[in-house]
Amino acid sequence: MQVEKGIRGRQKAKIKLEGLTFYYGQYKAIDNVSMGFLECKVTAIIGPSGCGKSTLVKSINRISEITSDVLVDGKVLLDNKNVYDRDVDLVDLRRRVGMVFQRPNPFPKSIYDNVAFGPRLSGVSNKKRLDEIVEYSLSKSALWNEVKDRLNQSAIGLSGGQQQRLCIARALAVDPEVLLMDEPCSALDPTATARIEELIEDLKKYYTIAIVTHNMQQAARISDYTGFLLNGQLIEYNITTEIFTNPDKKVTEDYITGRFG
Repeated sequence: MQVEKGIRGRQKAKIKLEGLTFYYGQYKAIDNVSMGFLECKVTAIIGPSGCGKSTLVKSINRISEITSDVLVDGKVLLDNKNVYDRDVDLVDLRRRVGMVFQRPNPFPKSIYDNVAFGPRLSGVSNKKRLDEIVEYSLSKSALWNEVKDRLNQSAIGLSGGQQQRLCIARALAVDPEVLLMDEPCSALDPTATARIEELIEDLKKYYTIAIVTHNMQQAARISDYTGFLLNGQLIEYNITTEIFTNPDKKVTEDYITGRFG
């Protein structure tokens, strides 16, 4: 397992990748990656465009399978259960492992209905219970005070940063254990980005978070651990401060100092 100094034996890994290899047709997007995502920590995945970052995180809740002609080898263990086993319920997996995408994607519904969508799909119909879930999720995503008086208004009318926090609230509403974030700030302005980063810092008290980011400063600010991918391979994985101040590999240093990528 590709675990660097300072990590081994520290804490429980909520998710473990063991020899994960991922193909789109003949193209190998992920090449024999082994790493862990520790419980209630933020793990950043960094690397140049096209290196496999998004594919790696999307493999955790199998959302990459919406693309046809994929082949997966190795294991993705969630609480030591391989999510690629045949008996895994994909609906339950994607409830436990939520996803926030690069661009905000609110449904063309009210703010309330966006957050209540997942719980309703899971069978929650009691209005009082739905109200509690909506308030809790919007509060956890630092949005409640901004929208509590306009819950019946369209989510499309929110700003970009508010829409992204709404998407986080929507993911939280189904009570996940893990949050996957695929460059969640790349479409946002600096102020909205700062709000999302503050939110991530709070959410890691309750959730295991994996974030793909192209922003080295962001990875250094918000993550506890960092994995550096290049050409689908895990080059280095360590405590974030070690990666950014004392990397083991020259190619890691070259990337984080802007010599390529």
